[in-house]
Amino acid sequence: MAHTSPHAAAARPPLASLETVCHVAREGSFLAAAEAAGLTHGAISRRVAAVENWLGMTLFERHARGVRLTPDGQRFVGRIEQAFGIIDSAADQWRSPRSPQLVKLSVVPAFAKLWFFERQAAFETEAPALRIQLDIDHRNADIVSGDADLAIRYGRGNWRHLEVKPFLPEKLYPVAHPALAAQLAKQRHKRGDAALLDMPLLHDSDVTGWRAWFDALDMPLKPRAQDRRFEDYTLVLAAAEAGLGVALARVPLADAYLQRSGLVRVSRHEVASPLTYYFVHAKGENRPEVLALIDRMQAAQRTASYANAAVLRQ
Repeated sequence: MAHTSPHAAAARPPLASLETVCHVAREGSFLAAAEAAGLTHGAISRRVAAVENWLGMTLFERHARGVRLTPDGQRFVGRIEQAFGIIDSAADQWRSPRSPQLVKLSVVPAFAKLWFFERQAAFETEAPALRIQLDIDHRNADIVSGDADLAIRYGRGNWRHLEVKPFLPEKLYPVAHPALAAQLAKQRHKRGDAALLDMPLLHDSDVTGWRAWFDALDMPLKPRAQDRRFEDYTLVLAAAEAGLGVALARVPLADAYLQRSGLVRVSRHEVASPLTYYFVHAKGENRPEVLALIDRMQAAQRTASYANAAVLRQ
């Protein structure tokens, strides 16, 4: 013979009805709760009545502008919300991980090749997981229209209507192929750093860095036919490795490249770059995935800076 549970007569009301009671308590009226839940006013009333009938007591007092919980209702709803909190915690613990959140990131080619690529996998796999969609181009992505969620831009930080935060300040010093460096060393004994003006200077889209470097020595730099311009900074470094002229090392961006290359520093003189890498995003951007990527990139650079400092102290 089948046995009937002693609790069968007191079966719980549906969870949906209990959630409705909590909605009404938060909203302060049946109408507002109906709008928030996407239900009719009648459906809300029936669900609340079912819970009240099951309890055998009134949960809400009606007044001119809506409803408020009775003292019994306050105690009951408090316990139900605690129970829902336990359910939510259990669900978060046991359910399958969510799909990685997408972040559209705009970067210039040099930043991608010299800094970002070697760190991308770590940025994506750290919890919570991200999927980073890279837009690699020299042009600035239109963040306002949604071309990118976040950009790393190189400049002076004067991008209007966007949120701008400094990320990677740089120092500049000249480097060259060892053969060219040896040639320069002989001339620098007589002329100092002015000897660099006899060499082709390599640069990317403009000569801002070189101007800042020479200005600090009170040697204004004028346009010169022998200098070589490249669209991308990695090409500047490759040209220097090929012995085509003297390039400016931009550190810490180029740290890893310089360690792998045969380039030699040709002057102790270094200056802070007037240009900096910035995080750039829409004003009011507060999505967790975007903020998480910013935090991970900042942490990665701090770690790299500590490691480089430790090497220099050895």
